[in-house]
Amino acid sequence: MSTCLFCKIIEKEIPSDFVAENEHVIVIKDIQPKAPIHYLIIPKIHVPTINDILDTHEHTIAIQAMWGMLRNLAKNLPEPQAFNLIVNNGAASGQRVFHMHWHFISGKNIYSSGIKL
Repeated sequence: MSTCLFCKIIEKEIPSDFVAENEHVIVIKDIQPKAPIHYLIIPKIHVPTINDILDTHEHTIAIQAMWGMLRNLAKNLPEPQAFNLIVNNGAASGQRVFHMHWHFISGKNIYSSGIKL
């Protein structure tokens, strides 16, 4: 039995607010949203960080499915269909759940509070 929070959500052991799901990916609402739309795009296979992605068919399919889900989410946004995609990789970057995931954020300019890239 996995102790991974996202694995438990994927297995429906922990309730979550699902936005979308397919064979390879789930999308849930973030429980501490930073914008009106703040979703997590999560592969159903357990990969702790981006550094753990392997050149395997299973990992390739998962990443492709994540990109496909991202495109679908973006298409359904109101105009101007603007969004941020954020990936924290490792504890030093702020990753708290070690199951790779992408933050899909829209509806707010996250840079208006002073963050500059």
